[in-house]
This record gives sequence, C-alpha cells and structure tokens, in this order.
Amino acid sequence: MFPLKKLLAALLLPPTSLLLLAMLGLWLARRRPRLGHGLVAACLATLWLLSTPWVAGQLIGTLEDAPPITGDALRRCQAIVILGAGSYANAPEYGDDTVNELALERLRLGARLARASGLPIAVTGGAPSGGRPEGESMREALTADFGVKVRWVESQSRDTAENAAYLAPMLTRNGIGRVALVTHAFHMPRARFLFEQAGLQVVPAPTRFFSAPADGGPLGLAGDWLPGVRALRLSQFAVHEWLGRGASMIRLAIDRHLSSLSP
Repeated sequence: MFPLKKLLAALLLPPTSLLLLAMLGLWLARRRPRLGHGLVAACLATLWLLSTPWVAGQLIGTLEDAPPITGDALRRCQAIVILGAGSYANAPEYGDDTVNELALERLRLGARLARASGLPIAVTGGAPSGGRPEGESMREALTADFGVKVRWVESQSRDTAENAAYLAPMLTRNGIGRVALVTHAFHMPRARFLFEQAGLQVVPAPTRFFSAPADGGPLGLAGDWLPGVRALRLSQFAVHEWLGRGASMIRLAIDRHLSSLSP
C-alpha cells in the first residue's frame, strides 16, 4: 500500500503530472487539434510558472504560517521532536547512509534549541527505501557533529503520519505531553496537525523559510520570472504539502465516520 501511495504522489506532482498531461494533449491533437494544442500550451505555461522564483515563493508562502519559536514558548515544552527529511544513501565520505541536506537544516535548529533549553531530544524517521533508518542517522549526526545527546529514537516510520503515530505513544509513556516540533516551515502545518491528532500538544519550531523575500539575484526583478530547477523544487514541495494536507483531512473524516458507525 505504501509504495502505491508514493507512486500516486509522484504521478500527481509536477513536473511528472504536467508532462503526462502534455503527452495526452499531443495524442488528442490528432483528433481534436484545438483541445490537444491548448492542453499542451497550458501544461507548458504552468510548468514555466511553477519554475519561476516568484510563483514558487508565493506557493510555499501559503504554508509557512508559523513564526520561529520564542524562548518563552520553548521553556514551556517538555521535549524537542525533530522530524527526518530523507537520507543521503551510501555516502562515500561517511562510509554509510547519513542524513540529507534538508534533515541537516532541521538537526541544526534542534541542536541549538536543545543547548539553549536543556530539553531532551526525540528523532523520528525510518527507512522507506531500505538501508539505514533515518532516526539512527539523525542520532549519529546530532551526537558526533552537533555534540548533543538524543533520548528517544523512532526508526520504523515511513512518512509524517507514521512519525506521529509511532513516536507520540513513546513520548506519552515517558510523561511527555508538550513538545517543540522541529521541521521545515512549509512542512509544519501538516506535521503539527498529525502530531496533535496523535495526542501531543505541539509548539511549532519551524526552520528554513523559503518564502523569505529575495532580490532576484544579479538579474534583479527579472530573475523572479526566469525558470530554474530550485524554484520548481519549491513548487513541488508546496503541491506535495497541499495534497498531503488534503489526504490527511480525508483520512480523518473517514476515521470519524467509521467510529460513529461502531456500536
């Protein structure tokens, strides 16, 4: 079921979804030229827009609604939870799988918060593609590279929903009810929702605000409208999160409906 979900997500995300629709347009063009050519043009225009820094910044900005955590808010927490973000597989310079660049951004903030507060750290992340679980790589990086200890490691989960489902009971059993949740700002709304549904009180501790204003680089404002791989990646992040939030809400509604039917 999980591989099917990942395949469906990959097909729905740009650029794959737009390329598939454009191919459909080329096929339709042989029988209905106006419709087919219009579909191809719409796909190419959408792909261009999603690849521009301005559009990507606007999309990712719809998700980055939680401000950085304050010292007062951190002091009211009982633990720091850092979510995994993927692995750098078979890293030759480290001799094994390790955390990727997104995970490092989360670990950096988590380590800083831990040193400032003295709160214990929990990390969560499995190995959905095989190899070393992210949780183990995160613990190693925090200990060896950032000099902070990790108290809880959850290493079976394959996505954010399972991060929450598997880690929350572990923390609850240890008397932890209120946590500072560390993840990327664009990922925070969905992650917070899932951890709250799992029974924890969540204080957002977002990192890496991609929607922060930029000057367009050496090309000035014109650079905001030139397509690039980085902007397309940000747009993909945004679309992925909105799809994920929709799926989470649908799943919750179904679960509540089924619960209401139970005797």
